[in-house]
This record gives sequence, C-alpha cells and structure tokens, in this order.
Amino acid sequence: MVRFNTVTRLLAFPLLWFSAIQAVFASLSVVVFADGVATVFFASSAALAVLSAIVLLRTPKINYQSLSNQDGLVFAVLTWIIAGFAGAIPIYFITNVGFTDSVFESISGLTTTGATILVGLDAMPPSFLMYRQFLQWTGGLGVVIFVVAILPMLNVGGMRLLMAETPGPMKNDKVAPRVKSATRYLWLVYVTLTCLCAFAYWLAGMSAYDAVAHSFTTVSTGGFSTHDASMGYFESPLLLWVANVFMCLGAISFALHYRVHSKREWLGYWRDEETRVFVSIIVVACLLMTGYLIVSSSYSDNFTALTQASFHIVSFMTSTGYGATDLSLWPSATPLFLVFMSYLGGCAGSTAGGNKVIRDIITFKVVRQQLFLLVHPHAVKTIRYHQQTVSHTIVSAVLAFMTIAAATTLVFTVLLMATGLDFWSSFTAVSACINVLGPGFGEVGSNFIVVSDTGIWLLNLAMLLGRLEYFTLIALLLPTFWRG
Repeated sequence: MVRFNTVTRLLAFPLLWFSAIQAVFASLSVVVFADGVATVFFASSAALAVLSAIVLLRTPKINYQSLSNQDGLVFAVLTWIIAGFAGAIPIYFITNVGFTDSVFESISGLTTTGATILVGLDAMPPSFLMYRQFLQWTGGLGVVIFVVAILPMLNVGGMRLLMAETPGPMKNDKVAPRVKSATRYLWLVYVTLTCLCAFAYWLAGMSAYDAVAHSFTTVSTGGFSTHDASMGYFESPLLLWVANVFMCLGAISFALHYRVHSKREWLGYWRDEETRVFVSIIVVACLLMTGYLIVSSSYSDNFTALTQASFHIVSFMTSTGYGATDLSLWPSATPLFLVFMSYLGGCAGSTAGGNKVIRDIITFKVVRQQLFLLVHPHAVKTIRYHQQTVSHTIVSAVLAFMTIAAATTLVFTVLLMATGLDFWSSFTAVSACINVLGPGFGEVGSNFIVVSDTGIWLLNLAMLLGRLEYFTLIALLLPTFWRG
C-alpha cells in the first residue's frame, strides 16, 4: 500500500529545492543583471518555502529507509507534477502568458523537452532567461535523483526512488554500492561536463552569459536557448560542432562516463555495445543526410551541408532540439527522417529522450531472431547483449515499451487533431513531446502558441509520459497498484 504520509513529507524537499533555486535567481536579478524581476522570484521562493514548511510541520516523522516500490513510483510522478507547477510561477508573472502556457513552458523545461510558447526571447530579462535554461539543467539528470543525492536519510529507501526515475530497461547499472554515493557521482559527472561545455562555448566565441546558459541546455539535451533563432543566432559553424560533441556526451550513459574516467579506460566507450551503436547510427545518418542535401543543392558548399546535417541529426537523435536554420527550406523528406531519429533516442542512463538505443538494439535482435527461426524452426537462438543472454523479462518489457510508445503516439495524435490541428502538425507535436525533443513541424514549426489550451494539457501529459518512460505513470492507473 502507498503510505501517503511518507510521500507527502518527501514532496516538501522538491518544493524546498525550487524555493532555493528561485531565491538564487532573485539575488542574481538584483546583484548581477538588475533587470527588475527580483520581486517575482523572491515572492515565489517565499511562497514555496512556506508551503514546504507547512508540509513538514503537519506530517509526522517517518522511517525513510522503508520506502516501498509504490512509494517510489508515486513520489517520482508527483515530484514532476509539483515541480512543473512550482517552476511555472515566475514564468506566469514575468511573461504575462496564461496559466496553461506557463505550466507547459515549465514542464517542457524540466522534462528537457524544449518546446516553447514564448516569443521575443531576445528582449526578455536575462535573469529570467537564465532561470528558464536552469530549469532544463536541473530536470536533465532528474529532480528525484537530486533529492536522493542530497538526503543521506534516503540511502536505503532511496534506491526505490532512483529506480523509479532511471531511464532504460535495465535499472541495476550501479556506479557505487550505496545509492547516496551513486547519485553524487552522477551529479559530479553532470556538473563537470557542464563546466567543460560552458568553457568550450566561450572559447568558440559565445559571451560568458550565453556560454553558461547554453551549457545548461546542451549537456541536459534540453534545447532551450536565450534567442528566438536558437543556435542559428550565432552564425558560427564552430559553435555547432562544439554543440555536437557535448550533445553526444549528454546522450551517453553517465554511469559509463564515470566508470571510464575513474578507471582511465578510454576504450570503454567503444566496448560498450549501446554507445558503439549510438555513435555508429549518428555517423551513418549524418553521411546520408549530408549526401541528400548535396544532391538536392540545398547548400552551395559541402562543408556547410555536412555541418548543418550533422548538427540537426545529433540535435534530434539526442532529443536536444536545437535549431540552426529554417528546416522548412530543406527537401520535403528530411523532416520525417529527423522525427524518426528522435524516436531512436540516446543511451539509457543519460539525459536524452526517445526509445533509447538499448531498446532499439534488443528490438532489432528480436526481429533478427524471429527471421532466423522462420528459416530454422528447430534451432535455439538466444538474444545476447554485452555477451550475456538477455532475460525474457527484459525482452518482454522492451517490446511492451515499443508497443506503448507507438500506441501513445497514435492516440495523442488523434486527440490533438480533434482540437483543430492538422495531421502533420499533430503528429510532430506529439513526437516532440513524447520523445522530449522540442521542435515540431507544420503549424508548430516555430513554437506551440497555436495549440489550444486542451491541446497544451494533452502535450503536458505526453511530456510526463515520455520523461517517466510510460510505465511509471501508467502503473498509477492500475487498481492493483493501490491495493498493493
């Protein structure tokens, strides 16, 4: 059974975290940027602090080390929902958009989707834009994982929370025997990559402000920018190649990053089957797209074609969603190809969205196995990953995930069409949100402001489904879950 006192008390900590974030940006607004929005940040921070204090005072103390799987699942889902509303408060008061759009912008940031309803970013207060970037960074590795990392009392029960939050079909890939240490190592990798990314952007020509802001949304594979033109604003091929490197690093398992760097075994990246396939797919897709752009005479020189093709392939497959050019000017087949790349996704245990490459690998091997057994019906052929046999439980889970991903896309596309959008706009909007990608095509090619309030709430749900990888959220709808 779900212990609501336990879950309710735990929810006070994400509220405190967002209160602290907004207090920091209030201070930045006063001390650094002097842009006149400090009052909003201070008021929101105070309100969240008071709310979290009330929760802590009105709920009894609990044994955090006895968290159940059900407690972990409920906490993970409610944390993302509450975080979405908490993060939306400054957006609502600073941008003067409606409540629905504010929540959408917040959830899009926290889930690292990157879809937006805002226009005129270049003229907005710099502290607000940095706050918006930071939402993606704090959501990239996961608010839940952050809570586990900073609360020593969750060392045992925290594993329940970590499993509910971790993306991918195999959730026992530990970097340390204690969950507290494991999550801190993951955050160490995350912070290190972010600092390196910011420094690289600065060296490549960005201002210090833009370098820090875009490092937050590159390593988190989020895609928000401080400019309406996204990465195209800078008109720099070098910056696009820097972004390619760090988008790929953000889309590779952080546990693998830690193991490789702690053991100094750099070939560990290539020995890892998922990473090897991930890099191989990107290389092949970039070459195919480059060739297509050259043949179609989309660019006057081959290097520009290679740069733009590589950048957008990496951006879509890692679910970052940065843009650097008007994709509507590309050949008509390219948008669908880019949407397909977003479904492939990055590696499990990373900040990337999509189906995850490990699931793509297992699905491919299942198809290959069935074709082999069709020709050799009496043969025994197992599915192997990393030279180990994949259990039927994992195979079933992967196939179930793929089925749910396809069915969810279909259902949400139909529902969005019922709100008035055409098929192509509905399909790409749903794909952008379910794969936590961001950009769509058609009517939602520039932003999502054309979507109705009903459609926005549908897309909010789609983003949460994609970020929590379906099962975590769907499990809460089962009567047996609440009966224990």
